[in-house]
Amino acid sequence: MRLTEKEGEALLLAQDPIALGREADVVRRARYGNRTTFIVDRNINYTNICRNECSFCAFYRRLDAADAYLLSYEEILEKARETVEAGGTQLMIQGGLHPELGLAYYEEMLRRLKREFPMLTIHSFTATEILYFAEKAGLSVEETLKRLQAAGLDSLPGGGAEILVDRIRKRIAPKKIMTDDWLRIMKTAHTIGMESTATMVIGFGETMADRIEHMEKVRRLQDETGGFRAFITWTFQPGHTELGGEKTSSWDYLTTLALTRLYLDNIAHIQGSWVTQGERIGQLTLGFGADDLGSVMLEENVVKAAGTRYEMSIQKMVRLIQGAGREAAQRDTEYRVLKTFSERRE
Repeated sequence: MRLTEKEGEALLLAQDPIALGREADVVRRARYGNRTTFIVDRNINYTNICRNECSFCAFYRRLDAADAYLLSYEEILEKARETVEAGGTQLMIQGGLHPELGLAYYEEMLRRLKREFPMLTIHSFTATEILYFAEKAGLSVEETLKRLQAAGLDSLPGGGAEILVDRIRKRIAPKKIMTDDWLRIMKTAHTIGMESTATMVIGFGETMADRIEHMEKVRRLQDETGGFRAFITWTFQPGHTELGGEKTSSWDYLTTLALTRLYLDNIAHIQGSWVTQGERIGQLTLGFGADDLGSVMLEENVVKAAGTRYEMSIQKMVRLIQGAGREAAQRDTEYRVLKTFSERRE
């Protein structure tokens, strides 16, 4: 039986991560056995200039800031080259809403990347960016996505969702897109055959009912389109941000993660976050419903700007997964296994 919103909220309010973790792990094991996957990619933040100025973001800069930047095409191509040489298969390109860039800039970026590196999947641009591109170009979201798709965009990351409750969004990022926009952009992408992931960021002072409302909206859209490959829960990193505050606890994170596995019964993959939680909590997510540990991530700048910095390598990722008693496997964007790693014997 599918969990109801009231049941989901009650499970979160109970704050019993061990019990929830056991239930989530049973569901995960039934689907994926002993295997845990990861991907090798690079997160290229092409600019930190952004007009939205979100209070929870430590990464953005105003156009006239001394440390504002915009990468050249050549710099982006060099980062892509390094990714291929390191065994990467995916690029996640994301940036601020630069007031001086138009849609043609992004189309040319994509064309150059696809021409030189056709083997890389371009999993890039948040819903926030897509709507901004469309508005600046005077086009519909569908027309904008189709143009980007023709230039080389393969799929969309789930960033920009935060909490899909407008009361929260208006408090933490009043200039950013609201809930209906995020859902509309994802639905449109799915309609044209472009799959995506979905995310949730917790720790903004939202209620457990707010978290369930977020999950319910994602679950309903997935019932309709089937276009979400995975769901990723992150925690707000308050360091160096205008919003400030305290980090939510790892227990709260693990409780919510486990609930996503149980509640989002129509989304195949639940990803654990070592990027915001660190290696050990990342490893623990494998007992709380996660079947994937995300990316080795050859580069990451947004979380790092908030003062949270963890580093990963393929070898470290494999040891982390095997240390949890799981079989490690490298995957691509579509979760196809590219390589498995045998347990190393001393």
